[in-house]
Amino acid sequence: MYFLVTSPLYRQFDAMWELEWAFGEDAKVKRTPYPGVILVTVPMERDAALEAIRAYETTAIHRAIPLDEMIPTDKGRIIEQGFEMARERIAEGEAFAVRCKRRGNKVSSSKDIERELGARIVDELGAVVNLDYPKKIVKVEILGNRTGISVITPDEIIDKDVLE
Repeated sequence: MYFLVTSPLYRQFDAMWELEWAFGEDAKVKRTPYPGVILVTVPMERDAALEAIRAYETTAIHRAIPLDEMIPTDKGRIIEQGFEMARERIAEGEAFAVRCKRRGNKVSSSKDIERELGARIVDELGAVVNLDYPKKIVKVEILGNRTGISVITPDEIIDKDVLE
């Protein structure tokens, strides 16, 4: 499992240390080319990893977003993989939203990916779009030539208070 973690720009190295402490020495913490954005590979089950980062008292970690898969950045592949994950985790009639954040790749606009993937989920799965209060979020994080995708509940996005 992966986490995309953000921190204040001037605290990203502190955040990297804290992530190693929170997840243990087997976690692989990597800076990305994008300031304040860190990618962590965690050798834990999803629930254990979420609990570890929730329980950790931080001074530098602002947000942690769980990502189930990392794939090469390709619009068709993103749509296909996002749909397959949605098929497994979003029920007919369930409220959902697609949220895409694009960094460093002009593969397509974030809004185009959100619309195309969301339309396919509505058409083929019978789910209902609710941008304000979704029960599930199809999260797409484009980081240059790699893209992280997950289907999560809103409470799985972990926001922490960082003292500046």
